[in-house]
Amino acid sequence: MSTPYAKLPAWADYGLIPVINLAVAFIVAGFVVMLVGENPFRAAVILVEGAFGRGSGIAFTLFYATTFIFSGLSVAVAAHCGLFNIGGEGQGYIAGLGIGIVCLAFDSVLPWWLTFPIAIVASAAMGALWALIPAYLQAKRGSHIVITTIMFNFIAASVMVYALVGFLKPPSSMAPQTRTFLDGAQLPKLNWVIELFGAKIRSAPLNICFLLALVMAFLVWLLIWRTRLGYEMRTYGHSPKAARYAGISETRIIIIAMMISGALAGMMALNPTMGDQHNVALDFVSGAGFVGIAVALMGRLHPVGIVLAAILFGMLYQGGAELAFEMPAISRDMIVIIQGLVILFAGALEHMFRPYVQALFASFSPRSVGIEAAKGKGA
Repeated sequence: MSTPYAKLPAWADYGLIPVINLAVAFIVAGFVVMLVGENPFRAAVILVEGAFGRGSGIAFTLFYATTFIFSGLSVAVAAHCGLFNIGGEGQGYIAGLGIGIVCLAFDSVLPWWLTFPIAIVASAAMGALWALIPAYLQAKRGSHIVITTIMFNFIAASVMVYALVGFLKPPSSMAPQTRTFLDGAQLPKLNWVIELFGAKIRSAPLNICFLLALVMAFLVWLLIWRTRLGYEMRTYGHSPKAARYAGISETRIIIIAMMISGALAGMMALNPTMGDQHNVALDFVSGAGFVGIAVALMGRLHPVGIVLAAILFGMLYQGGAELAFEMPAISRDMIVIIQGLVILFAGALEHMFRPYVQALFASFSPRSVGIEAAKGKGA
């Protein structure tokens, strides 16, 4: 009879296994770097220094991480309910439409601290409403949530193209984007926080959306683990039959979970539109919705893990840009390969090493030691 696997302690489940997956991903990436004739150790140093070695690098890393925190939380909320929301890209995209309308309407009459809350509500509402339709189709018609959310990504992109080449584009402009927002819709930067520690930053887009992302991470933790609704979501995600037996409405819980997920995905549009480029342009989401899937999986669907995983991917984005500049042999496409390897091992193959780690813990568990001692006495 095979030895049963031990239940892993929380520090191993949420810390050790992701670290092992990440280490293997970077080892494989090191072989890829060697194939193009570069030193993988020097590449790793450039990657880390580019992300954390200077004040501007830290600011850019946290700027990218802000968007990934929102998208990772979006995936996590749906996943706890047993749903795979792959439509964060479209939900964030369509939320940009709501942000653009709010900013264009109020940037000349309200200060940023009044425009920002209105934009938060608008982005969350647009993202939630865009997620409502796939949620309703899943709950009422049995349509698979993955298929419908993917389809709605393409629909959202088409809607934004129509809006940005139509009624949102200034009459005197040929570019498919809104006019630049005025000061009333431009968010203040957080670079001064990093400068308090002696770093110098010339220009970086880190803004108060980072603080909003951290607040949302805390609220998601409260929702999932400290509220009745969160308990119902986790119950349905673990066993739909048990949830139905307990009287939990399947339609209600699916729709609510997806709308919360869509609202979080919608809020990721605040960071690039109001915090950086100060307009709404085509493809401003830039794949962040899909990166959020890997962030959520690597973070084990826990807000703390998601924040840490988002910073890791922010490091890959910022440090990867520096790496491509310092080592011309490593093109931007190779940086995407490295990111893909992290996604592969942290996401698709996250359970590859779990049986070996569980077997190792089982061999050192008190029960296993007692069995071996009994065998020795019997002999």
